[in-house]
Amino acid sequence: MRPMTITEKILARHAGVKEVTPGDLINAKVDIALGNDITAPIAIKEFKRIGAKKVFNKNKVVLVPDHFTPNKDIKSAEQCKILRDFAKEHKLTHYYEGGEVGVEHALLPEQGVVVPGDLVIGADSHTCTYGALGAFSTGVGSTDLAAAMITGELWFKVPETIRFNFKGKLRKWVSGKDLILHIIGDIGVDGALYKAMEFTGKTIESLSMDSRMSMCNMAIEAGAKSGIITPDAITEAYVAKRAERPYKFYSSDEGAVYSEVREYDCATIEPKVACPHLPENTKNVSELKNIPIDQVVIGSCTNGRIEDLMVAAKLLKGKKVAKYLRLIVIPATPQIYNEAMHRGLFDIFLKAGAVISPPTCGPCLGGHMGILAAGERALATTNRNFVGRMGDVKSEVYLANPAVAAATAIKGRIAHPDEVAK
Repeated sequence: MRPMTITEKILARHAGVKEVTPGDLINAKVDIALGNDITAPIAIKEFKRIGAKKVFNKNKVVLVPDHFTPNKDIKSAEQCKILRDFAKEHKLTHYYEGGEVGVEHALLPEQGVVVPGDLVIGADSHTCTYGALGAFSTGVGSTDLAAAMITGELWFKVPETIRFNFKGKLRKWVSGKDLILHIIGDIGVDGALYKAMEFTGKTIESLSMDSRMSMCNMAIEAGAKSGIITPDAITEAYVAKRAERPYKFYSSDEGAVYSEVREYDCATIEPKVACPHLPENTKNVSELKNIPIDQVVIGSCTNGRIEDLMVAAKLLKGKKVAKYLRLIVIPATPQIYNEAMHRGLFDIFLKAGAVISPPTCGPCLGGHMGILAAGERALATTNRNFVGRMGDVKSEVYLANPAVAAATAIKGRIAHPDEVAK
């Protein structure tokens, strides 16, 4: 049998075959089919139009209304009602709203809904986040979600894999967010088009789960089908206390074929900023001088986890947000919200002059909780900075890690964390 990558192994198992090769078309069983309040209503409409009577498995269809919740207007309320009514009708195990809802790609790993070795599809492009657990996870369209909700299966073309190998110790204030921005700046927003991005090396092996999720989350910003990291002891420590199902660790075989291998030395990577209007437009934060910022957002499925909030709080403690700048902090799940509150992070944020939001995707997609006016600039820990992404088409969005975001909030301009660190 030919040596296979971790991605090929997971796809082969779910297709019920011994091996697969890049380019193969396969029909595979899915472990989780996910939708949110933007994408699931379309899938539910198709589900009903086809005449389907029940979902393939009430434990494996997951609905998370996280984009416009708490409901911002009548239309968003109606969208969420569609999900709520469907979840009730089909007695879905995994439906979250109110005090249980969180940003889906932070919520599902935290709750043990997604586990290593899974094949996960979601009608949201950042479904690739779960590759951090050693799962094959990818975004699909709403009609594909409808098909998976009914049959529990979907067809895939097996992707080629690019291997990104990192060595060296991370510099101060550098996290997984910076590593993925560095890659995207290197290969471009279509540099991994329909390929799996496999992140390897001693540096990756030492990364926290929060940083790993940040990296895999943004694989789609390089055009990738998925991002993935081989599970290890750090993964085991994370999932063992959460997993609601048995799981399996896969790893790439020695001799597995990659379409390309890229090597990076972390000693040369400093905190990065993606400038408007593409995630590939990256620069070192030290290169950006005197760029005033109107709004800073710390949160999202990329950087709204407890590690992210702790880094930001460390820099904000005892300091004030710059006058005329708005700082919005969004813990990604109720559990993260609760932990941040009990760790005293809320006191730090509030004394600094921040606004703390309940868990929501809100400003990331220009939905609510922080829309930009024409001419305004935001620096955010989110994942996209396309034209009009966070509001008016004449606004601008810069992407960075939570440390850079906190420093920027204090200075009122894009700033290196060292400028405000004690």
